[in-house]
Amino acid sequence: MRAVIDTNVFVSSFFGGIPLKVIEYWFSGRLTLCVSKPILKEYFDVLSRFEFEDNSLLYRLTSAFERNFNLLFVNNPQEQLWIKEDPADNKFIACAIALKAEYIVSGDAHLKKLKNIGKIKIVSPAEMLEFLED
Repeated sequence: MRAVIDTNVFVSSFFGGIPLKVIEYWFSGRLTLCVSKPILKEYFDVLSRFEFEDNSLLYRLTSAFERNFNLLFVNNPQEQLWIKEDPADNKFIACAIALKAEYIVSGDAHLKKLKNIGKIKIVSPAEMLEFLED
């Protein structure tokens, strides 16, 4: 199962709960994470603003990215203006299309209101967890 995980869900995984459970499915190999250069840059730009008491998840993530673990990567996918209200969100759609992801996992209102782009479903972390647990 291929999924693009938006930055707010990715960063929220550091605080536990459902976002962390979704990330754990990536670590277990049941979810293939789809990323692009712009997405990775945003992940690490946002994460660099935080100081975590326990860096174990950060080390696991960094190691997984370095080893290219269960990861699909596209450098700079062609973006269109699917979301005019927040153009920065278009990078998630472009990545999902380029890597043939089945899901975009997001809590972002601009993405969520689209519901899908072609065959790509835009789902919340809780909805993604339901698909993964089936």
